[in-house]
Amino acid sequence: MDKTLVIIDGNSLMNRAFYALPELMNKDGLHTNAIYGFTTMLFKILQDYNPTHISVAFDKKAPTFRHIEYKDYKATRKGMPDELRQQVEPLKELLDAFKVHRLEIEGFEADDIIGTISKIAEDSGFKVIIVTGDKDAIQLASNNTTVLITKKGLTDLENYDYSGVIERYELTPNQFIDLKGLMGDKSDNIPGVPGVGEKTGIKLLKEFGSIENIIENVDKLKGSIKNKIQENIESAVMSKRLATIVRDMPIDVDLENLKVEEYEFDKLINLFNKYEFNSLIPRLKAKSDTQEVKLNIINMDENINEIIDEIKNKKYLTLKTVSKNGNLVNKNIIYMFITLDGENIYYTQSEDAMLKMKEVLNSNEIKKYGYKLKEDYINLRPYDIDLNNLSFDIEIAEYLIDSTSSTYTHDTISTKYLGQKVMSEEELLGKGKNAKKYEDLNKEELTNYFANILNVVFKVKDKMEEKINNLDMNELFYNVEMPLVQVLGFMEYEGFKIDTDKLKELKLEYSDIIQNLENDIYDLANEKFNINSPKQLGVILFERLNLPVIKKTKTGYSTDSEVLESLKKEHPIVEKISEYRQIVKLKTTYVDGLLNIVNEKTGRIHSSFNQTITTTGRISSTEPNLQNIPIRLEMGRNLRKVFIAQENYKLLDSDYSQIELRVLAHISKDKNLIDAFLNKEDVHTTTASKVFDVSIDKVTREMRDAAKAVNFGIVYGISDFGLSQNLNIPVKKAKDYIDSYFEKYPKVKEYMDKVVEGSKENGYVTTILNRRRYIPEINSKNFVLRNLGKRLAMNTPIQGSAADIIKIAMVNVYKKLKENNLKSKLILQVHDELIIEVLDEEIDMVKDILKNEMTKALHLEVPLDIDINLGKSWYDTK
Repeated sequence: MDKTLVIIDGNSLMNRAFYALPELMNKDGLHTNAIYGFTTMLFKILQDYNPTHISVAFDKKAPTFRHIEYKDYKATRKGMPDELRQQVEPLKELLDAFKVHRLEIEGFEADDIIGTISKIAEDSGFKVIIVTGDKDAIQLASNNTTVLITKKGLTDLENYDYSGVIERYELTPNQFIDLKGLMGDKSDNIPGVPGVGEKTGIKLLKEFGSIENIIENVDKLKGSIKNKIQENIESAVMSKRLATIVRDMPIDVDLENLKVEEYEFDKLINLFNKYEFNSLIPRLKAKSDTQEVKLNIINMDENINEIIDEIKNKKYLTLKTVSKNGNLVNKNIIYMFITLDGENIYYTQSEDAMLKMKEVLNSNEIKKYGYKLKEDYINLRPYDIDLNNLSFDIEIAEYLIDSTSSTYTHDTISTKYLGQKVMSEEELLGKGKNAKKYEDLNKEELTNYFANILNVVFKVKDKMEEKINNLDMNELFYNVEMPLVQVLGFMEYEGFKIDTDKLKELKLEYSDIIQNLENDIYDLANEKFNINSPKQLGVILFERLNLPVIKKTKTGYSTDSEVLESLKKEHPIVEKISEYRQIVKLKTTYVDGLLNIVNEKTGRIHSSFNQTITTTGRISSTEPNLQNIPIRLEMGRNLRKVFIAQENYKLLDSDYSQIELRVLAHISKDKNLIDAFLNKEDVHTTTASKVFDVSIDKVTREMRDAAKAVNFGIVYGISDFGLSQNLNIPVKKAKDYIDSYFEKYPKVKEYMDKVVEGSKENGYVTTILNRRRYIPEINSKNFVLRNLGKRLAMNTPIQGSAADIIKIAMVNVYKKLKENNLKSKLILQVHDELIIEVLDEEIDMVKDILKNEMTKALHLEVPLDIDINLGKSWYDTK
């Protein structure tokens, strides 16, 4: 096999990564964008070029011979930012774990190391590839050496071999040094010949060949160029010398030490976990990557009674179901897999076998372990199986352990905890339009894939349990998050009934409104145009109507909502356009969107509830997002009329009253705030009275609105500028409001200061139930990021605790409905609100359950109050 040496300019690639990527930090506040970018480039190089040998050259801090010869060499360069400097040693540690050879020598730059080693390699018959962002390296190109210059970002590379240099510059690689001598180099502060650029330099070198020959033939030059050369002969010669890469350094290097080796898998896993490179973990291949874990895959149909007895004896099982695409109320399961020891994996395709398992699957006495157990719960419901005692889900566990991660897949969990590479879902099915479905795969592919998932679950469970215990999150995990898996699965399966006739009415109504608005906009513009085209709209607003330009984008005028808001007093067309956009969004996103996803068999929509998305612990929903239905406009509120209860049922809507402010009162222990809630005062009116120093009866509506904005603004760590924007008042007045608030509620200020300082010291904040959120931004040197970190530190314990409380309430309400064998069902949670589809004769009992379980979800210093409303539609309950 041909020998190929890749030499990387370490400092150049590190700098390129640092400036190309946004600021990244791990939990410990270590900046990681340069390390991350460098690592992704290293993976790409290893994959694309498959080198046999590799080395990374770094600069040393000590002055080089160039600094000695020319004291102003690189004098104009800014020092390395602290955020980058702190990444240098961790990057080198990572390279050592990759077993990548690296070299740095005092007195010489990385360029010289690269130049010398590339020549040694060339002379030894190697093909050489140099990776750098420094164009000086072009002089090293040859028939055997290719120089890859990073352009934009990290992946866009210019490719130079000998012929490539001639094609681009019409010069040989060696003459490129002369070109640098003539042009100089601003980044290195090499003076060159002032006034000579690339075009002139190439022209001179094509005629005379080198700087020395230009100087010898200076009399043949004319005009200003002659004067420039004559006046800067010494500068040109010195600049060429400074730009010349040394190729004969006294390096004692054995090329065999540069061989690509098997990297230290365990060390890399630990470092990737430390730096939180979760997305890169799947790219690591373990030494045993080609050796599949040996598992015994057994058809359970033959000895199902013995397996059931063993499950009853052990009181646990690990399971996974795989289903084909289809209506969720159909029997879609292709396989069910079960293991009791992680090695013997039992499977069945038989519905009879699944039904025989019903007793143990339904049992509250037998613990269920798995991965994405909510899917299994939903898959089993059509078989009249209620999967109970969902005890451990590795996805949920990893979410609690690291809520800042972007992925909680079984393969990343396996690599992180076991150092064991298993196939990912994307590797199995592919992605995009060509992705396969589970039903497209054969038995062997499916059984091997899911058997490995069960093996991972079984082996990581104890390790993850230990971490959860060490983080003091046992109560949160076992009593809140795990029971919630079943609750969310139940809500998804039950769905929310939709009045499709009403939805179609709204579609016609919104279409008429949109048509009328279009006509109004065309009349005001005196012409027809595409209102949905920002480019055409920009021309109408800023060229035809001459409205003041607020901001521009790369493609023209900005017409975003902020711009329209600031222009609304300038012309009546602006208000019409804003209204048009809102109605179009309502129609396309919600009306058309809902019509497309109403289940044909149930007449209901079955939203997906996501437990592992938000860092605060809040639940989110998708397809559709029921938590984001716009209600500020009356037309948006009308959408709630299509969400209805089935016949003989009503919707019971129970909403926590000012839960985040109550949590703030509890956490801060502020007596004035606590007293306001204990005395059942209107907290916004009380705050207005204190902030504006007037009696309760003198508080105006405007004062209360301002106090309300301050109250909620404080919860979200709002700044005086942010409050001024919200209330449309001067910043100074907003600051006075905030200062007055903290003066009247001093313990709140004390809490805010304390939590910010604590997050700086610990790198994280916690909720009442110890849900942890890491906030590396808090120690950023970037002012904007640091302020974001402060806001997150102040808000997360409050918002996260409120999320924990509503989850506890959901779990407890669900349990009570089930325990009492009621037909009423919990079908939706939106932020601080629970919706139950309640049977008419069960209304009073369910109201009592809601009141008891929601108000007693968690003991606080202040009462948890709720508002309960009843209606036939969601609209009626608000």
